[in-house]
Amino acid sequence: MSRLQLDFGCGTLKLAGTLDTAPGTTGLLIVSGGNEIRSGAFSGHAQLASEIAKAGFPVFRFDRRGIGDSEGENRGFRSTKGDISAALHAFEAIAPQVERIVAFGNCDAASALMLAGGLECDGLILSNPWTIEDEDEEEDTTPPPSAIRSRYAEKLSDPAELKRLLTGGVSLRKLGRGLLKAIKPAPKPTSLADEMREGLARYPGFVRFLLAENDRTAQMFDASWDVADPRIHRCEGAGHSYVEPHARKWLRDQILAALRA
Repeated sequence: MSRLQLDFGCGTLKLAGTLDTAPGTTGLLIVSGGNEIRSGAFSGHAQLASEIAKAGFPVFRFDRRGIGDSEGENRGFRSTKGDISAALHAFEAIAPQVERIVAFGNCDAASALMLAGGLECDGLILSNPWTIEDEDEEEDTTPPPSAIRSRYAEKLSDPAELKRLLTGGVSLRKLGRGLLKAIKPAPKPTSLADEMREGLARYPGFVRFLLAENDRTAQMFDASWDVADPRIHRCEGAGHSYVEPHARKWLRDQILAALRA
């Protein structure tokens, strides 16, 4: 196995990419979200790519326009369809043995894949899709009502938590605020969520949703999606970037399961 750095074309621009080589005929395309460079938060994507390649699957990562080592202007996730398509074709060119490509995206990278209808990928792994349109909401760390209700239901079923409540170990004021938030109606799906749903409806390949249960972005997506969707897989105790040891292993195992499907 080896790691190759390369440039590839996207219209008149050059984008930067990295290939972790492996002999497999199924490959993983990692699409970065936000302003994240291709190595990922805390080098998470670079580590993930190495582990997936060691399991026999080549992995291609790239910096989208205006990010990291790539040329151009960063116009946000809604404008990345061309970047993803160019990366897909570059992957096929540099690893000609690859017959099947599965794309993985976290946060707005997952949203970008959905909005683009999956492009020509054979499968999609969509992690914590971003559905928030109001920029002010980005700073609000309050979970949606459904997540609050679930949290309180779990606490009230725990004898130790009930004892804390009865013995004064719980702030009644804080409890009251939480209960008021819990009875609020679920937020209406945003137009972004509707667009993502429409884009995915056009996609003929397989889809696997990954949700980190402690992540507000995942909670907001969950509140706007069908909770009974069998394609959803949830990781308990995981944050947005899966930095927890158990979450890192869970993420790797989920991706490998999708690549082997």
